[in-house]
Amino acid sequence: MTLKECKKEEKMDREFQKKFKFEGSINILTQMMVDPAATEKRGGGKNLPLRRGEILDVIQFTNQEQILCRNSQRRYGYVPRAVMLPL
Repeated sequence: MTLKECKKEEKMDREFQKKFKFEGSINILTQMMVDPAATEKRGGGKNLPLRRGEILDVIQFTNQEQILCRNSQRRYGYVPRAVMLPL
């Protein structure tokens, strides 16, 4: 990883912490997969865009309906628990 890529990732992480009011270090709890039968959704606001079969890093189990996740492009957002499957 180059210095430029590293600084870009640090900037994205800081923006995430500010947007979601997330304190402390970002730790991956587990990985989960978006249900292949789920409908694909465009992201918006604080929601993460969904692609069928995508593997997401779980950052925080926020409540009964949503999970805070990160996708492979290092984008953060909320995902409905109903469309997530354990690996």
